[in-house]
Amino acid sequence: MIVDERIVTAIFFFLGLIIGSFLNVCIYRLPRGESVVITPSHCPACGSRIGARDLFPLLSYLWLKGRCRACGKRISPQYPLVELLTGLLFASAYAHTGLTALLLKQLFLVAVLIVVSFIDLKYLIIPDRIIVFSLACGILLNLFAGDLSLLSAVLGLSAAAAFLLIPALVYRGGMGGGDIKLAALIGFFLGWPNGLLAVFLSCLLGAVTGITLVLTGLKGRKDAIPFGPYLALGTLPAMFFGDKLLAWYLGLF
Repeated sequence: MIVDERIVTAIFFFLGLIIGSFLNVCIYRLPRGESVVITPSHCPACGSRIGARDLFPLLSYLWLKGRCRACGKRISPQYPLVELLTGLLFASAYAHTGLTALLLKQLFLVAVLIVVSFIDLKYLIIPDRIIVFSLACGILLNLFAGDLSLLSAVLGLSAAAAFLLIPALVYRGGMGGGDIKLAALIGFFLGWPNGLLAVFLSCLLGAVTGITLVLTGLKGRKDAIPFGPYLALGTLPAMFFGDKLLAWYLGLF
């Protein structure tokens, strides 16, 4: 039986919507030290439990017009944004990689990057527990996917971390420890040399954005700018097109 690729892509999109709903729970609860499994879903404003009919990803937000059914307070647009973003990235990952063992590894990394990015944007922190848990899962996923040797994963981790660690040691306060740990995690997942490419692209994007924000007066030179989202954005092209980007670059010489 041959299944239309568009149907499978749509399935991964809806799977992403569902996973995105759980990622919202992680984004809200992990910085507070709350359980992401035991405690039922509830409104952040009034604490009322959210019923099953209001837990449909994306649709419930639209149906309720962005407000809590119990208290009427506005629900952050972050919730549908995370769900939609996860759905789109899950569908894109499947469309690029296909139904392979590597896809599971990519979907996990995408989910982690979304959680870390939104936590960093809101709280300017990257919780260690996320990095440690993800690294442990990464060891198993690398074995399952079989796309990287242990040497490649370790080299990717070391190179990506060093790329941020060295400037942080030279220029005190320039880069947070959480950013360096996240870079190491990305390097472990992507291996050598794509892990280093991901961090390089992240720094390039962060530098351009930072300079633009300062020149336009939206940020001051000493204002803190979360780097986690830039690491996430730099990882995506390196993960999906890293080999092609490197081949193109080397072909210039």
